[in-house]
Amino acid sequence: MAAFKQHLMFSCALGAGYSVALRYANLEPTHALLAGGLCGVSGMLPDLDSDSGRPVRELFGLMAAVVPLLLLHRLQNAGFTSEGMILLMAALYLAIRFGLAWIFQLLTVHRGMFHSIPAALIAAEIAFLAHDGSEPDGRLALAGGVFLGFLSHLVLDELSSVDASGMRVHLNKAAGSALKLFSRNWPATLFVWLMLAALSYGVATEQGLAAALPLPIRALHAGRVTTGR
Repeated sequence: MAAFKQHLMFSCALGAGYSVALRYANLEPTHALLAGGLCGVSGMLPDLDSDSGRPVRELFGLMAAVVPLLLLHRLQNAGFTSEGMILLMAALYLAIRFGLAWIFQLLTVHRGMFHSIPAALIAAEIAFLAHDGSEPDGRLALAGGVFLGFLSHLVLDELSSVDASGMRVHLNKAAGSALKLFSRNWPATLFVWLMLAALSYGVATEQGLAAALPLPIRALHAGRVTTGR
């Protein structure tokens, strides 16, 4: 398994390259830099399910600070006063830093479904829905940065599961535990896929694409079972 510092260095280098690529694609500079920064931070996100103490506390502290900032434009557009935004962002910080951290400790295991491709998509869609800036492609760039950083962690974990000694190459017991779509824990797998479906519907709705989704997905999101035609 790759070390924490290796994940951070790799995702930060990837984020720097991502920022440069976005600037060459004529994305506004601040969004390009923010997307690269999120890529660097997101390279650590899969370790939120780790059993380690200090790194997890630092990760939740960082996430508790970043998520309210991503919501800033959305709160402004919703008509919140400056005082209201401060109070709500403080409440979000406490909820993520302590409440969400406690829930993660109870419900997750290391290398479980939070180390998976659906989890990477969930993280990206949360970033997309949280931010509501004026730059047309800014939200997509930020979500792409989160996905890229998250995915880099999974890829490094899989690469570290390859043992090469001499001319022999074999996989250790951790192989396949990061880049996966499902796990042996079916309740956790079902929960992750349902969350991904709900967030995907939210993204489609914001982009005016909800009507094009299959009827069962729309019915599931609405909380009802549709039968007949």
